[in-house]
Amino acid sequence: MRDLIEKTHLKWHDTLDRALDCMNPDYLRQLQQEADWLPGNEKLFAAFNRPPECMKFLLLGESPYPRPQSANGYAFWDNAVGPLFSDRGLSLEVNRATSLRNLIKMLLVARGDLQEDCSQTAIARLDKSQYIQTAQALFNGMMERGFLLLNASLVYRDNQVPYHSKQWQPFMNSLFNQLAQSHPHIQLVLFGKIAAQVKNAERFSCLVAEHPYNLSFINNPDVLAFFKPLDLLSCHERHS
Repeated sequence: MRDLIEKTHLKWHDTLDRALDCMNPDYLRQLQQEADWLPGNEKLFAAFNRPPECMKFLLLGESPYPRPQSANGYAFWDNAVGPLFSDRGLSLEVNRATSLRNLIKMLLVARGDLQEDCSQTAIARLDKSQYIQTAQALFNGMMERGFLLLNASLVYRDNQVPYHSKQWQPFMNSLFNQLAQSHPHIQLVLFGKIAAQVKNAERFSCLVAEHPYNLSFINNPDVLAFFKPLDLLSCHERHS
């Protein structure tokens, strides 16, 4: 595992080393010996590729996508999705990715471009030339705006989500404890029950909400209030 940390940004190395030291070493050895889990060794710590001083928000999801073509080590970024939109509204790939679909709809509501009607027909009527066009542009833009896109469990294996979530709890607890000392001014964005259970979260400014796979996420007033000023769908450069 130490060699995987070497692939992250240099300024994360000590933090990640200390967090790994809190984990079950037998579990870590098991991961290195087996290959039937996602997103795989090369992408396990992908979220830590930018220096920590660039971080303004830590967005915590639940676990990686369950499909090899989708899981890339970043929370909520479905690597199988290219274009976000089509002439019929959202693209077919976005419509198949429930969490991403609801995230895009929420961002459209936050902009004021959608109201109660979030259907494909309503989205098809929008002038989509004003939006970023691909999933890669959306999530790269989020990271440029200061988002660390992390899952509460860094590993997915079929029918073992609770097990892996429990194994990564000591890592997350250590990470949050260290960040509370080194970066106390970041804001946490916790989506889903697993993310909401992370310890030391109360030491930060914190938004806690249901996971985006829930329809209620689209119109959650706290979520809308947080994302509205960020205007993450705009293709025009913004600074904050």
